[in-house]
Order: sequence, then C-alpha cells, then structure tokens
Amino acid sequence: MAKPSSDRQRRLARLPAVDELLRAAEMAPLLAAYPRRLVLERVRRQLALLREAILGGRLAGEEPFDPAAFFPALAADLEACLAPRLRRVVNATGVVIHTNLGRSPLPAAALKQAGEIACRYSNLEYDLDAGCRGLRYDHVEELLCRLTGAEAAMVVNNNAGAVLLVLSALAAGREVIVSRGELIEIGGAFRIPEVITQGGARLREVGTTNRTHLRDYAAAIGEETGVLLKVHTSNYRVSGFTAAVDSRELVQLAAAHDLPVVEDLGSGSMLDLAAYGIGDEPTVAAVVESGMGVVTFSGDKLVGGPQAGIVVGRRDYLERIKRHPLNRALRIDKLTLAFLEEVLKLYLYPERAAAEIPTLAMLTLPAAALRRRAQRLKRLLLRADDGRGRLEAAVRKGVSRAGGGALPLVNLDTWLVVVRIEGCRAAELERTLRAGRPPIIARIEEEQLVFDPRTLFPGDDRLIARACAGLPPR
Repeated sequence: MAKPSSDRQRRLARLPAVDELLRAAEMAPLLAAYPRRLVLERVRRQLALLREAILGGRLAGEEPFDPAAFFPALAADLEACLAPRLRRVVNATGVVIHTNLGRSPLPAAALKQAGEIACRYSNLEYDLDAGCRGLRYDHVEELLCRLTGAEAAMVVNNNAGAVLLVLSALAAGREVIVSRGELIEIGGAFRIPEVITQGGARLREVGTTNRTHLRDYAAAIGEETGVLLKVHTSNYRVSGFTAAVDSRELVQLAAAHDLPVVEDLGSGSMLDLAAYGIGDEPTVAAVVESGMGVVTFSGDKLVGGPQAGIVVGRRDYLERIKRHPLNRALRIDKLTLAFLEEVLKLYLYPERAAAEIPTLAMLTLPAAALRRRAQRLKRLLLRADDGRGRLEAAVRKGVSRAGGGALPLVNLDTWLVVVRIEGCRAAELERTLRAGRPPIIARIEEEQLVFDPRTLFPGDDRLIARACAGLPPR
C-alpha cells in the first residue's frame, strides 16, 4: 500500500485529537443532549471521514479542519442516530393494504384505549369476576363469535402462525390433503407446503394446478389423513379451464369421514364488499356458516386491524389448538388485543365500520369523491408553484389496488394526479420525495410521477404540495 504524500501527511497531522474536540466549547451542548459514548463514536466517525477525504484528494483548501462545518455535521449525525427508524410516511401509491408501508392503518378512535392499556396495568390474563388467572383470548373471543357465527375463537400473531398452529394441533404426524392449485407461496417466500411440513404433518396434494375435483379428495382419504385443507390463493389466480371444490362440498366429505376441515382465508373479509361493487370475496361468516371446522385469516388486511392471525371454528377443535405448546410462542401482545378489540367492535355497526376503518373507507371511496380529492391536490400543487410555471399537474383516470394479496383481480377505479417538474425526471422526483420528512411514497407510470388520492389522509395533500414546491433538489 502506497504511503500518503508529504502534503497529505501534513494535513492529516493537522486534524485535532478526539480529546481536544471533546473539550471544545461547541461540544458542550452535544454532550448535554446525547450519551457521551455515542458522541465519542460519532466524533471518531467524522474524523475518519475527513481522513478518507484527505487521502482521496477530495478535500480542497490548506486547512483540513473547519469547525464551522465539523460541529454542525456532527450534530446532524447524532440527531440521525437517534431518530426513529420506524416513521410515518405518506402513501400516495393508491395501494390500500400496502405490505411494505405497514398494511392496514388503524382507526384513530382505537388509539385512546390502546394508550390506556400500553401505559398502565391491565387484566390481560386476569379474570376480574373470578379473581384468578384468565385467558387473553377472552377479550375478543365473544366478539369474534358474534361477528362470524363460530362457536369459539382465538388470536395469534399472524395468519401464517395461525395456519402453522392449527396444523400442528390437528394433523401432526398425519397427512394434510390440499389441492395442488392451492400450494401457493405468499410474501416473504413462505410456502404452504413448508408450513405444512413445519407443523409436523405430511403433504398430500391432489388434483392438478388448474382443476381439482371432490373425487380427488375422496380418493386420497385414508387411515393417515389428519386434515382436509382449503387455501385462499391470495394474489395468485388460474383462469380459463379451471375447477375447484366448494367449501360446502369439502365440509360434507370431511363429515362423512369424521375429519377436520380447515380453510385458510388469507385476507378474510368481515364485511360484504360485493355490496359496494368490490369483488366477490366470501365473508368469514359465510365460510363458517358453510360448516367449516376451522377458519383462519389475517387481522391486518381486509379486516383493517392490527397484525394478527385469527382462528375461528368449532369449540372442540379450538380447545385442542389453544392447548398446543406452540400457541405460547405465537401469542399476541396486549397492544394488539386492545387495537383488535376496538376494530372488531366497529363491525357490530357495519355502516360505521365501512366509514371509520381506514382500509374499508379507502376501498369503498366513490369515484366522485376521489375526483374531488384529485382536483384539490392539483390546485394545491399549482398554488405551491406560485406562478413560476415550472410545475405541471393534470388529473386523469387510473386504477388503485387493494394490495396485501387481497382482491387480486379487482381494479379499483380512481382519479390520479400526474406531475411534471421542469428539469426533473420522474425517478429523480420520486427519490427526492421519498427522502423527505415525512417521506412521500408515490408511483411512476409511463415515466411520469403519479399521486393517487385514494390512500391519502386529511392533510397529506398539503404535505405533498409543500414538498413539490421545493423541487428540484438544490
């Protein structure tokens, strides 16, 4: 490795020592505001950056150390170190259940109750009537049973966990019969066959990718059969020459052989969205009414609640599932329960649920309201440009998505705001907005930056206009 030149050596020697910097007057407020260990770490980092710049010939000027630049850079570095990594973002993509952006936002009304539970003690596992230990499921079980018609219910941390727990409890060491067309891979590379084998069961696939008949299930049933499993195919669909077995038919076949039949509904709609002209997803209540022994679904997709795996069904099956040792590893915490309870209460009043649960409110927004939102955003953008003529905004028709593997074939008609800024490419604009405070997540279509008002909260449009007013970046 070549030695640095004498000039660079001289400049390196002129950098102050760490102890000298810690005694500087400019350091006092930083030491008062941040842990000394963190300050020491970041001072060393800033000095290392200066050394790299000197050795790389990137530092101009005779004096290598400039206090007027060093201390503000150090302060910004320290602030960034302790800034929250999990941050609020503006979702302008039009994808309602956006997996990367936290899936379903929760109703604001649920925050007060969750705050009470978070900051105080609670009866999480304490039966106040009996004065003894209770079960955490009890807080939502009655609600879930009332809403779905099931005999019993419980909740774990997510739906993949729910399926794993159910199969571990009901089919370990035995075969799980499932249609080949339902052996899907969901987000994060989790595959149904792997979930089945992880649960200690053996996969027995029947039918073909596009067509499975009741006779295929019937022919596969034997002494080793533990469960008949039906899986919602999430964001995967086979169209054309297809055939699948209806839930009721599968229930009748299972009953004839005294076998549990389980349906993984995936998103699991609690509200009949077909009444709003959105898709043809069966409701959880309809699937339970078909006689399905156990039904699992997510809490943070079409339900519009917190991340959770909800299990409803026959009481005898649920008792076995609750007693399984894996249940403890998958149980949910008190905050999830608090939020879930408040969201489920809204479903007792379907019209309120559609209006107050953000996911449902966004999905069911009428076209006229979306157009008004888009026109308002356009006006705010042009006003923020302040007559400079550098920003162009137009409103046009477009499509939103439910997201989260829900309603994959459903196009949600929307109105989009298309933005162009002189001298800036769409990718540059998107990147700059994403780096803002708060980050604004838009989408690019045909080399144009696009905002979809469907997923904006009140005030988000002003944040977008303010951010665009500062573009292009200096």
